[in-house]
Amino acid sequence: MADCMQEWPEPVVRVQALAESGLSAIPRCYVKPPCDRPVVPPPPAAKPEVLAVANVSIPVIDLGELLAGGGLGGRVTEAVAAACREWGFFQVVNHGVRPELMRAAREAWRGFFRRPLEEKQRYANSPRTYEGYGSRLGVQKGAVLDWGDYFFLHLAPEAAKSPDKFWPANPGNCKEVSEEYGRSVVRLCEVLMRVLSVSLGLDEAHFQRAFGGAACGATLRANYYPRCPQPDLTLGLSAHSDPGVLTVLLADEHVRGLQVRRGAGDEWVTVQPVRDAFIVNVGDQVQILSNSMYKSVEHRVIVNAKEERISLALFFNPKGDVPISPAPELLTAPPLYPPMTFDEYRLYIRKKGAKGKAQIEALKGQAPPQN
Repeated sequence: MADCMQEWPEPVVRVQALAESGLSAIPRCYVKPPCDRPVVPPPPAAKPEVLAVANVSIPVIDLGELLAGGGLGGRVTEAVAAACREWGFFQVVNHGVRPELMRAAREAWRGFFRRPLEEKQRYANSPRTYEGYGSRLGVQKGAVLDWGDYFFLHLAPEAAKSPDKFWPANPGNCKEVSEEYGRSVVRLCEVLMRVLSVSLGLDEAHFQRAFGGAACGATLRANYYPRCPQPDLTLGLSAHSDPGVLTVLLADEHVRGLQVRRGAGDEWVTVQPVRDAFIVNVGDQVQILSNSMYKSVEHRVIVNAKEERISLALFFNPKGDVPISPAPELLTAPPLYPPMTFDEYRLYIRKKGAKGKAQIEALKGQAPPQN
């Protein structure tokens, strides 16, 4: 990752500070082109368990039977396979992570974002590693920015964990709670990796082995989306697919914001999280390894004028130096993607910023000829 820019191309402005300044119009650098602006979703359904946008919803999968020893290859695996083929997204309940821990982690980060600005500024990040307090993701000068701040940390493997200097001192329990939360969610990711492997007809250890075994990485991004005076002109996070293997999102318990693209058109489904559930999506590396049998899906975040929103995204990633390419066992035609390490792919993404699925689609057809 040595080729990353060392500093941001422009002075960084904290979106939370803008929102709290009382401005009535957002600065021009946050105004999206008309084709990228959101459509305000309808009010949520009366029952929080139901997703209600154009009568479609992402699947909700109960992992209780599997975690109780039900074995792979049954109804849970079939449900995950269908969700990956049709959506690339699903919610999981009875997933083995304690609800009390989920709430504690979310509230710890809510507490951080409510600290004074000068205190948060001590953890200001740079594009060298992205660790710390940030307000932009891409490094292109003059880019249209997103209406959100975040805090980014490495949780695993042990050798790659963010040092203590990157962790907030306040709230005092932030590091301890986040690390326990991270360990629990990583265990969930490892279960889901086995399910994904079996769902494609591979041995259950295939995904974990192909992505680096015990050296797979996990990072945490706490997202903060402040109130916005013109939510119809901007986004909290631009449309993108995730570059890694899996993303496990703990959404805000009160405020909707995540939208998932449905099909090849312009239909965006606004997700209403189920209580104590995680929202899971497959990343670009799953699309590559499965030779596009499972596809990563574009998603984005909308903001609103009345309420702030916080979420925690754990990214489960391959070991950085392991070449990833389509599994030979799944090839019924030439591979669509060339071998590429996650470090190489992540560098490309970071230089370009969030641009839908343009990055992974540009790789198609670049695989070397088969012998």
